Amino acid sequence: MEKKHKPYGPYERFFKRPIDFLCGLAAILVFWWLYLIVAILVKIKLGSPILFVQERPGKDEKIFKLYKFRTMTDARDGNGELLPDEIRLTKFGKILRATSLDELPEAFNIIKGDMSVIGPRPLLVKYIFRYNEEQHRRHDVRPGLSGYAQVHGRNTVSWEEKFKMDTEYVNHITFLGDVKILLSTLRVALNREGISSETSVTMEEFMGGEVK
Repeated sequence: MEKKHKPYGPYERFFKRPIDFLCGLAAILVFWWLYLIVAILVKIKLGSPILFVQERPGKDEKIFKLYKFRTMTDARDGNGELLPDEIRLTKFGKILRATSLDELPEAFNIIKGDMSVIGPRPLLVKYIFRYNEEQHRRHDVRPGLSGYAQVHGRNTVSWEEKFKMDTEYVNHITFLGDVKILLSTLRVALNREGISSETSVTMEEFMGGEVK
């Protein structure tokens, strides 16, 4: 029997997107000076381009371009292949990631409607083909700047745990829940929690399981 999911309430259907737009716009208008400072420092420390742009899957698995400040160099080996992340990630880049300042340009993604303030984090396009049926449900909503999994372990929990939390969020979206996640995000960012996994500077690649 096909599993039925709880219909989304008025907040998700009518209010979440306008609130996201206003939050994204407010972030840029209030913190424009911070964007400028970080952009100048990235230019000085890492050169051009200032932004890291990568395709990610969004709502309904529609592909969009994610914007971040660069945190890595373009150092390559003798064959022209990019060196491992832990080598290309500079001390300055680590500071940007630890403080989540590299995520600032995602406010433009929020304004465009690619992302939400709160939702499952947008992952790599290649992961789409590795999800099982339940894991695909993380794309029933817009991906978020932060999310339930990000404030409950971030990169220190397994992929399976992350996806369970993503699905839990998708099934129970509320305004109060989003506010709690946002407040927890500020705490996590200030305490620099869960930035790296035990074996990677970010998170190991998701190899998937049975694809349905």
